[in-house]
Amino acid sequence: MNHVEQNRRYWDDEAAAWHGPLARDHWSQMEPRWGLWATPESQVSVLPDGLAGMPTIELGCGTGYVSAWLARAGAHPVGIDLSEKQLATARAMQTEFGIDFPLVLGKAEAVPYDDNTFGLAISEYGASLWCDPYQWIPEAARLLVPGGRLVFMRYSPLYALCVPPEGPASTALFRSQFGLTQLDWGNHVQFVLPHGEMLRLLRSCGFVVEDLIEIQAPQGGHRDYAEVSADWARQWPSEEIWKARLAG
Repeated sequence: MNHVEQNRRYWDDEAAAWHGPLARDHWSQMEPRWGLWATPESQVSVLPDGLAGMPTIELGCGTGYVSAWLARAGAHPVGIDLSEKQLATARAMQTEFGIDFPLVLGKAEAVPYDDNTFGLAISEYGASLWCDPYQWIPEAARLLVPGGRLVFMRYSPLYALCVPPEGPASTALFRSQFGLTQLDWGNHVQFVLPHGEMLRLLRSCGFVVEDLIEIQAPQGGHRDYAEVSADWARQWPSEEIWKARLAG
């Protein structure tokens, strides 16, 4: 089974059951808060200026809350995801919060929109983690207008090196950095490229990297996750945000 079908099944059969209840909390946030550690937008400035009226696409939108944040900022978002159950939750949230935008069932590696359509492509643990970067990043470049922005959040390579087959991230290295691309967890597949590989891929697709933010978990008052503890992520980055601009 290829990674697309494996991940579709994972999100439809397993993850939607526990991810869906979180959707309302995310949709209700007036200020975006990103990733595992709810890092506030005011701290990291993920979103570019000039969103009002901008066509945007969320690659691997899940329950659509990032697109909802973009809509509140005046953008014209589109969300695409391979999970019908995730999109069903997104539609329920649209009805509840009165925010409407197109939701497309499909994969971020082959988006049914024309070249040069969007001013921003964004992914928070969507395509950025669950799709083959050698497919979805060229697709993002195709979709963006010259000067358009690509912003994505994912696990850090250091986290990927330190997380064992079972249990949370450790202080030991469990895999080689050379050849690091795909993490196969049995019932789903994730992708994490080392920094050098990601930088070369982005440049080969015409992107200029403008920033790389390695996220530190906040002090105190935050939950642990099965894959990583807050204490670990206060010492080493478990996640990171890339910001890039399409040259032209």
